[in-house]
Amino acid sequence: MSTITVFFDNLRAGNAASVAKMLEQRPDLLNARNESGVSPVLMACYTGRGEIRDLLISKGAHLELHEACAAGNLARVKEFVESDPGLAKGYSPDGFPLMALAAAFGHETVARYMREKGADVNAVATNGTGYTALTGAVASGHAAIAKWLAENGADVNYRYAKGHSPVLEAAANGKIEILRTLVMHGADPHARTDDGRNALAFAQEHGHIEVAQYLLELGLTP
Repeated sequence: MSTITVFFDNLRAGNAASVAKMLEQRPDLLNARNESGVSPVLMACYTGRGEIRDLLISKGAHLELHEACAAGNLARVKEFVESDPGLAKGYSPDGFPLMALAAAFGHETVARYMREKGADVNAVATNGTGYTALTGAVASGHAAIAKWLAENGADVNYRYAKGHSPVLEAAANGKIEILRTLVMHGADPHARTDDGRNALAFAQEHGHIEVAQYLLELGLTP
């Protein structure tokens, strides 16, 4: 097993001590890439390893624009976008809209800045996931960002992944605040997936009692 593979395995496992020790022995690992071309910083973001993400950045990891968006490094984002505003409309190498990365990882200031610079709040990932900024914010449970997006033109009835929708995602994850926000901004609570399941079915399946009660009050049946 290669050193890079071991390094990324430790990173994904959240073993910060091992990551730090390996970096002492091999500083070049800081900007290594795995077999998919993903950097350590981006992998830390993707796997929710905030401590390791911050460690890598503190040690001077190089951040490309998509990595800066995912990490919430507004200063670095501005370095790119101020020199070329068109970059705000860009995508990561693995196909996610840059604004969606910021939203999915909870970086509202970055998302707001990208929109100010021309990013499309409804830009769709080109990698087959169908992800948008709103789906990312909802899936990750970022209520404030989801609300801001809904207030600023995000399609609350967007359908993706076999008929899934932000409402269905919020219900499945028990995010009552997000669900209320979406419905308040015109989302259809009666939406169903391609196989016929609605928000109430998802809420009941996952034991989200408060969400289920709210949906029953809206008149839903499984």
